[in-house]
Amino acid sequence: MSSELADAAETAVEQCLRVAPDESVVVVTDDERERIGVALYEAASAVTDDATILRYPPADQHGTEPPAPVAAAMAESDAFLAPTTKSLSHTRARGNACEAGARGATLPGITEDVFTTGLDADYAAIDAACDDVLAQVGDADEIRVSSPAGTDTTFGIGDREWLADTGMVHEPGDFSNLPAGEVFVAPETATGTYVVDGTMMPHGLLDEGQTLTFEVEDGLVTSVGDDAVREELETAAESVGDAAYNLAELGIGTNVGVDELVGSVLLDEKAGGTVHIAIGDNAGIGGETDAPVHLDGILRNPTVYADGDEIDLPSA
Repeated sequence: MSSELADAAETAVEQCLRVAPDESVVVVTDDERERIGVALYEAASAVTDDATILRYPPADQHGTEPPAPVAAAMAESDAFLAPTTKSLSHTRARGNACEAGARGATLPGITEDVFTTGLDADYAAIDAACDDVLAQVGDADEIRVSSPAGTDTTFGIGDREWLADTGMVHEPGDFSNLPAGEVFVAPETATGTYVVDGTMMPHGLLDEGQTLTFEVEDGLVTSVGDDAVREELETAAESVGDAAYNLAELGIGTNVGVDELVGSVLLDEKAGGTVHIAIGDNAGIGGETDAPVHLDGILRNPTVYADGDEIDLPSA
C-alpha cells in the first residue's frame, strides 16, 4: 500500500472520525474500491481491536440499499466508513445507522487520487467556511441561483433545515461525506431552469462548452436535456414514479482547498465557489422523497441570493 493511501486513511480515521481504542469500526466497501477499504481498515485496526471490513459487489445505482448484513453491521457499530462505487449516503441503511447512534462517513465513487487529494485538507478552514455560509442562508425563506450558463432557479426552503458537511464526525449520529465541504438543504419546492456545466454522472467532467439543461416546476424536474441522465431517471421512475424527478437538494461547496473540477462528483460538489443541484432521493437529508436515485449536477460560477441579497461564496 502506498504511503499516500495510508496517510489519507489515517486522517479519515483519526481526525475526521476521531476513533477511540474502545470503539467498534465497520468499513463497508465493494470489489472496485477494495484497496481504499483495506487502507481504512488497517488505519482503524491501528487504533482499535474491534475493526471489521465488509465487501460486496458494486451496486448498479447510487442509493441502492446494501445487503441486509451490511446494514445491520453499520447500525451496530460506533463508527463506519463506506468507500463504495455507488453512494450509500442516501440509503435507509445509512440513515438507520446514524439514528441508532453510529457516526460515519460515506465515500461514494471514491478513487485513489480523489482519496489522497481530498483528505489532504484543512478541515478547520472547511468548518469555518461552512459556518460563514450557514450564517448567510440559514434564515432565508427563498434562495435564488443564477449562473452565466443560463441557470435561474428559485428555491423555497420552507421549514427545511440547512445542514453542513464539515468532515468532522465526532458525535453519535454525526454523518459526513469524505472528502468534505458543503452546506446543503432539501428544499420544499423549486421552479426555474438550471444548467450543469461542471460535473454530473454518468458523464463525469463535462467538456468545455458542454451543458446539461433541466427545467423545474413546483419541485419536480419536468425536462431533462440529456439522454443518459434521462435514462437513469426513467429507470428509477419505474419503481417510484414521479419521486425520481424530485428536485432533491441545493448545495454550496465550502472546500476552499479544491480549486479545480476533476470529474468526481464526490470531490467537485465540495469545491468552494460552486453550487450543486440534485434530483431524486432526499429522505436522508431532511426531505420526504424516497427514491433509488440521487444525481448531483455541479454549476460553475454561480451567484446565490438569500431573500434577494447576494451572498459571499467561499473560494479557493
